[in-house]
Amino acid sequence: MTPKEIRNIAIIAHVDHGKTTLTDALMRQTGAVENATASMDSNSLEQERGITIYAKNTSIEYKDTKINIVDTPGHADFGSEVERVLRSIDSVLLVVDAQEGPMPQTRFVLKKSLELGLKPIVVINKIDKPAANPEHCEELVLELFLELGANDEQCDFEVVYAIGRDGIAKRNMENESTDLTPLLETIIEKVAPAAGYNASDALAMQVFNLGYDDFMGRLAIGRIYRGAAKTGDPVFVMHEGRETKKGKITKMFTFKGMERTEVKEAYAGDIVLVSGFSDINIGDTISDKEDTELLPTIAVDEPTIGLNFLVNNSPFAGQDGKYVTSRQIKERLEKELEVNVGLKVDFSGGDVFKVYGRGEMHISILLENMRREGYEMQVSQPQVIIQEIDGVQHEPFEEVIIDVPESCQGTVIESLGKRGFIMQNMIPEENQVRLIFEGPTRGLLGYRGQFIIETKGEGILCSRVLEFRPHAGDIQKRITGSMVAMAAGKALGFALWNLQDRGTLYIGPGTEVYVGMVVGNTSKGETMVVNPTKGKQLTNIRSSSSDDAVDLTPHQPINIEKGLEIMADDEYLEVTPNSVRLRKQDLRVK
Repeated sequence: MTPKEIRNIAIIAHVDHGKTTLTDALMRQTGAVENATASMDSNSLEQERGITIYAKNTSIEYKDTKINIVDTPGHADFGSEVERVLRSIDSVLLVVDAQEGPMPQTRFVLKKSLELGLKPIVVINKIDKPAANPEHCEELVLELFLELGANDEQCDFEVVYAIGRDGIAKRNMENESTDLTPLLETIIEKVAPAAGYNASDALAMQVFNLGYDDFMGRLAIGRIYRGAAKTGDPVFVMHEGRETKKGKITKMFTFKGMERTEVKEAYAGDIVLVSGFSDINIGDTISDKEDTELLPTIAVDEPTIGLNFLVNNSPFAGQDGKYVTSRQIKERLEKELEVNVGLKVDFSGGDVFKVYGRGEMHISILLENMRREGYEMQVSQPQVIIQEIDGVQHEPFEEVIIDVPESCQGTVIESLGKRGFIMQNMIPEENQVRLIFEGPTRGLLGYRGQFIIETKGEGILCSRVLEFRPHAGDIQKRITGSMVAMAAGKALGFALWNLQDRGTLYIGPGTEVYVGMVVGNTSKGETMVVNPTKGKQLTNIRSSSSDDAVDLTPHQPINIEKGLEIMADDEYLEVTPNSVRLRKQDLRVK
């Protein structure tokens, strides 16, 4: 049976502009899911953080038309998830917050889609926010289109106004609406139908995403561009510069709502998941004829930072973890490489694995997943990747967009100036200022925690990688030193009370410490060797100051992201299922 008419779209946006909420509402209103709380963000980390980390597929049906939707991540560190998805669809819904307007990731994903010739539908979301300004937001989006070199047809984009949380959309702000029908109608009207099935065409399918199943092994998600795919049929897996391999589709699924539906046959225009290929990769072409022309290669941007993964060798090693050996860590990283195409790992260093990623968030999500699975390891300080181009050292540069209260702008400008950033623009807004900077990625490493303090938690910082540029020279980064334990044992409140005036503590009373463990930072910037286990000297002589109350300031425990930011280059971050600790690489206290 030949398929219904198909539309293939992706939803793209900056982080927290409402992509997944809108997708969830579309699924509920079209009957693709029955559970009112069902969400595309099904991963536990995604639910906890409220962000999309992994690209996911779904489909809905509206007016006898099947609409395949790919929900993409919004954080710049997961940009590799977005890049490959855009090749497989025919249009994008560009979701923009009506108050914040276009942000760095908006620019990144829009640039990618415009380069591929896609014509976006702009969804101005969250129009119910008190400070929302849909008209101004639309002007900013048009300016961004022009700045990114959009052609006349792309600049003539359709605009839909929405409140994704309430499942409401409208073509004009004055219109009354109770559901997302105006958005669905716009998709049917403006998105070109996928190329139909022609019985004489050879199968041509391209893989744009990977998955893994304990029973079926490696899974490939791809779009069928021509012909039909059938379960059990022999096929060829091809990629430019690699040997063609023979295989067979053992199982095939299409998507509906949150579920996979097994099918025996799928046709041109559809997006399917197939199993049966142990070493298939992103960009591979699957065909039933060996001489089929290859589909254009899918390129993924290169990683920007690297760090070492090592076996945990601290005095507390092996107390928490289930998987602690280098062989187990290596197997887990190899498994991650099967689905995480933005990641690269160099296994040539023996027991030290050099891991390259797109940013601190990208690496921290991997570490968090590993620790929850029972892995224990330690990692070195993230360092930017330096490339030599024409004999000159180049490093990655980023664009940073910051929204801060007017009272904080001077501090932020001064801090980023010391880190090698140059301000490109300053846009005054109501009670706030938008600052746009460009500078080296290594200047941004470790700054986010300091930024929260400088803006009293009221600032928003977003960034995106621009390109590799000539090395920016020395920059000032770390302004605090480390407080290193000189004795092992249980930290005591009395000792911490005496230390808290010297800086910020990472541990509280009762925490077990070892020699060489970093228990806090020093505000003056020097390394200080301390004894957090020292108790109060007891005598039988009373004095006026001997019974002062121990008044401890709440300590600031370390999580993975904070640890990656604040660690010095001579320290390791120790990650176990139950603890995250900072330690000196050389535990011998000097």
